[in-house]
Formats: sequence, structure tokens, C-alpha cells
Amino acid sequence: MTNLVSPAQLIHLQRRAEHGEGPPVRVLDVRWRLDRPEGRPEYVRAHLPDAVYVDLEHELADRGQPERGRHPLPSLERLQSAARGWGLNADHIAVAYDDNRGVAAARLWWLLRRAGVDVRLLDGGIRGWIAEGLPLDAGDVLPEPGDVVLFGSDDGRLELGEVEAFTRSGVLLDVRTPEQYSGTQTSLDPVGGHIPGAVNLPAMAVVDGDGRLRHPDALRRIFGSVGIRPDTQVAVYCGSGVAAMHTALALDQAGIRAAVYPGSWSEWSNHRGLPVAIGILPNGRVTAV
Repeated sequence: MTNLVSPAQLIHLQRRAEHGEGPPVRVLDVRWRLDRPEGRPEYVRAHLPDAVYVDLEHELADRGQPERGRHPLPSLERLQSAARGWGLNADHIAVAYDDNRGVAAARLWWLLRRAGVDVRLLDGGIRGWIAEGLPLDAGDVLPEPGDVVLFGSDDGRLELGEVEAFTRSGVLLDVRTPEQYSGTQTSLDPVGGHIPGAVNLPAMAVVDGDGRLRHPDALRRIFGSVGIRPDTQVAVYCGSGVAAMHTALALDQAGIRAAVYPGSWSEWSNHRGLPVAIGILPNGRVTAV
């Protein structure tokens, strides 16, 4: 399964489906940002034709205690119920997009891919679609409930208790900003800094000025700059497990398999006694939460 589609490729998939030459396509709008987590108003104003809105905060995350992080993974049952509400059927190709360089849409990609769904990300998102002069619709799309059956998998997922050991055998990649990584900016978390041993590569390093993922050759060079090769064991974390999944997609495009630590810094920093490194070096000044 490929990870990305361009606007032209999405239209091709849809036309093939209309002529009975390929599987149906379900387009999913996952607009979300840290500063504006409710994307439905923008969706209602304008979205891709037939796109169904996906609420990241309530459908792609669980509501839990702070020690679980800001965006704990939803249960398989909850995710399946949400997916059926989007009208997703077992034979569908799901295509996700957003307006923020694919970061939120990649959360849906990661969750559905692990659950056995053929899912793609619209490279460039709604902005790339508009740049091609393609039409938009307004209002809400309420599809008939779908019948998709999702499958559980722990593959590609790193739990809190596995993180410290991982740093001794692989590369733990922190994709937050340098300010968050070094601890000069605490953002929404109790303390600043990073997990000792983690190396920093900001999430936006893997996208170009148009919000599209860089070419696989460029991605391999970027990841190589922090010691990641195709045979390297890699795990990724961010602030709350959203941007990390976007980087996991970029790694996959580069031919590098990566695990994700979904709890990320928002979980780690809420557990007393865990080590915290301060500064720009992977093992900087180490203190504790």
C-alpha cells in the first residue's frame, strides 16, 4: 500500500470507483491544530467534495488522566465505532487530509493502517487541492454508517515502560521544536526538556514549503543527519503523539520502519521520578520530573 496520493491521483481513484473499476474511496477531513483543535467550523465552510469530518480530539484520542498524556490512543472499539460513523466500509480506500501539512491527517493514517485499512494521505492537503483549482463543497456530509471491521495490533507502538531501554538499542527521535527539546520552552507540559538519549529533529524538517512531504531521497538525507539509516531501530515521540505519527509516515516513505511512543512528552513529563535531560545534547544535564 502506498502512503500518499496527489489531488490528480485521488480524482483518478474516485473515477475508477465510479466506473466500477476500483474500490470506493472515503475522503476524511481531519482539520486540527494545537491552537484551534475544533476544525468543524472550517470544514463546514469549505471541504473536498463528499469529505466527512473527523474530530481528532474526540474520535482519534481518548479522554484520560494527565499521566496518560494529552492524546491517549482510542480503544479499538471506540475507533471502529467512529470509523463506521464516517461511513467507512471494509472495501473502501480511506484518504485523509488536513490544512496543516498533513500532521493531523497522519494521526488517522497511523491508526487506520495499524488496524488493517488501506489508507492514504492527500499530500499537500486542502491547500494543495485549492492550488490545483479544484472544487470545494460547503455544509456537513452525513454518510450511511459503514461496516468496517478493525483489527488490533501492538506493532509499531512503544509503551512508557519500554522507552528507556529503547534508547540503548536504537534511535529515539524527538520531533518537537528545539526550544521544547532543550527545555527553554515548557509549552503545555509540567516540565521542559527531553527524554535522556533522544535526538532532536523538528517535525517540519520533512516537509517542503507547500506542505508536501519531501522526496524519499531527501528524507533519507534528513534522517541520516541524525544517525538514522534504513536498518536503524527508530522510535518517535513529540508533545502528545500527533506530530510523531507524521514523522513515522515520513520515515516509512524513506523506507525506514519506525515505532511511535504515543504518550510522548505529555505522558513522560507527568510521571514523577522519570529522568529529564535539559539542553541541546541528547544526554544533557539530567534531572527528574
